[in-house]
Amino acid sequence: MPAVSDGHPADARPVPPAASEEPSVEPGPVVLPAQDAAPAEGGSGSGAGQRAYDPWQAGAFSMPDQGAAARGTVVRLRHAVALGLGIALLAGGVGGWLGVLAERRSSTRLELPQAAAENRDRAPDSVAGIAAAALPGVVTLHVRGSGSGGTGTGFVLDGQGHILTNHHVVAGAKDVTVTFSTGESTTASVVGRDSGYDLAVVRVSGVRGLKPLTLGNSDGVRVGDPVVAIGAPFDLSNTVTAGIISATGRPITAGGDKDGSDISYVDALQTDAPINPGNSGGPLLDAQARVIGINSAIRGAEKTGSDRQSGSIGLGFAIPVNQGKRVAEELIRTGRATHPVIGVTLDMQYPGAGARVGAQGEGGRPAVTPGGPAARAGIRPGDVITKVDGVRVHGGDELIVKVRARRPGDPLRLTLLRDGREQTVRLVLGSAEGS
Repeated sequence: MPAVSDGHPADARPVPPAASEEPSVEPGPVVLPAQDAAPAEGGSGSGAGQRAYDPWQAGAFSMPDQGAAARGTVVRLRHAVALGLGIALLAGGVGGWLGVLAERRSSTRLELPQAAAENRDRAPDSVAGIAAAALPGVVTLHVRGSGSGGTGTGFVLDGQGHILTNHHVVAGAKDVTVTFSTGESTTASVVGRDSGYDLAVVRVSGVRGLKPLTLGNSDGVRVGDPVVAIGAPFDLSNTVTAGIISATGRPITAGGDKDGSDISYVDALQTDAPINPGNSGGPLLDAQARVIGINSAIRGAEKTGSDRQSGSIGLGFAIPVNQGKRVAEELIRTGRATHPVIGVTLDMQYPGAGARVGAQGEGGRPAVTPGGPAARAGIRPGDVITKVDGVRVHGGDELIVKVRARRPGDPLRLTLLRDGREQTVRLVLGSAEGS
């Protein structure tokens, strides 16, 4: 009879005792000694009336083996626990592998939500709309002179290739290269320039498809009007910035050599649109993409030393386009510009309020030009001019700026002090050829 190895009592069959050195016999009824026989149910325990004990008889045991059953239960629990742990580990491993696989697959197909691209045009009076309209007519100028170079900006005036920029951009230039917003470049020649207005005109030849910008009217500009500036600050071409008109009629002087010459006098438009080195000569545009000014100067923050910080602090200045238009027309026609004058020499060291007429002119000449506009109006040396057309001036620079903002031949009304008394004179501006 084969042995049972799983230890389950319900499946075990008892093994009959084997006689020593006796051959095995076929199972069959065995008669045990009387003293070993189990008494019959209800018997007296004697051999009479007893039946033989058959170990192979079904139900021979009336009591199960409690110890074997307990051991079998423990074994079953151990097997169950081991089987459960194995299944859990297997499930965990498979689940983890599936999770990693799912993560890898999902990461390769990861797509975040995104709005669809908008192909519609921007509103014409938005910054984007103004920039789109004006950029084709704005150029970047790279200038090389005697051992030096620089970058500036300009804009196309007409289909003949005339481009307006600042005088200080092309001053001393030997080679001028113009780069359009498309990236195409060509050389340019200087047509004319004027340091007093800080304006110059250059020209390109053989270029088709030029996009001249529309000139506006700077007399209609008001404080708070939105503006857009385009230029190449620090050689970053096609840079667009936006702001407002911060002030109008702001008298400024810019440039100038050590001897006091080459100074620009501008009755400027002030803007907070960021303007930096390289923006010089670029257009200041209104909400209809019309040029209302030519960006010319900035005010830098003070440093502890003698130098100023070279960067925008929201104080930019532009030459009004009405003045730029007149000067550009003269430069294109003759290569030079004319300056309106009143015919006096001013005392630039006068510390008081107003502009005082000097005692004498340069080289011992009269301070009031004989036969000039001031002389005809009765202005004398020592008179202090305090107002121009009713607008107060605080010094000689401001008087020059206010006069330069007019044209030769324009009428002018001056308020002056003489011997402590105020009086008003009228004159017609004369003309002098600029530098």
